Amino acid sequence: MEITMKTERYEIRDERFSRSIKLDEPIEQIWTGGRWTEGPIHSAAYRSLIWSDIPNDRRLRWDELTGAVGDFRSGQGCYTNGSTLDREGRIVACEHGTRSVTRIEHDGGVTNLASHFEGKRFNSPNDVVVRSDGTIWFTDPAYGIGSDYEGFQAEPEIDGEHVYRLDPADGSCVRVADDFACPNGLAFSLDEATLYIAVAWPDEVVHLLS
Repeated sequence: MEITMKTERYEIRDERFSRSIKLDEPIEQIWTGGRWTEGPIHSAAYRSLIWSDIPNDRRLRWDELTGAVGDFRSGQGCYTNGSTLDREGRIVACEHGTRSVTRIEHDGGVTNLASHFEGKRFNSPNDVVVRSDGTIWFTDPAYGIGSDYEGFQAEPEIDGEHVYRLDPADGSCVRVADDFACPNGLAFSLDEATLYIAVAWPDEVVHLLS
């Protein structure tokens, strides 16, 4: 049963949400000027909120110490979408432009974790989550190759838009779901027994028992 609680600023549909935020904190707009922003994460290492402005091929960061917004790895043809942190606090990201999943190392270097499946290039990895065992789960719709707006237009090499599990320890990649189109956002349940998958078309959320 859905229970809705209204406050001055929020409409809370699950009471657990109220334990995750400070209800008396104001909502502030910290930046504007993006064409289309996606993939926000907070990095303790950078002490920043980092997000992507995909069509402008830029990543930006809000510095929590100064409150300033500046550049973070922009203009590299990456067209980065979803990002997350792994168990070591490194940034793992999906890149439309390179059609790959990458990781920013502690020294600032970038590792390409996966760009192909069975010898064929991914479409345009979209969103990513990391499980407590270190495995990386990501979606691969074709948004980034459909035009030059959020990536580089290209013909797909893979037979559809799927969900994958990558083990960075050995580089192995397994397709875990292939029975729907346009997989988008991902989230694990608290016990990690269920992977929730947002599907853009039709607009719904499905789940995969992992």
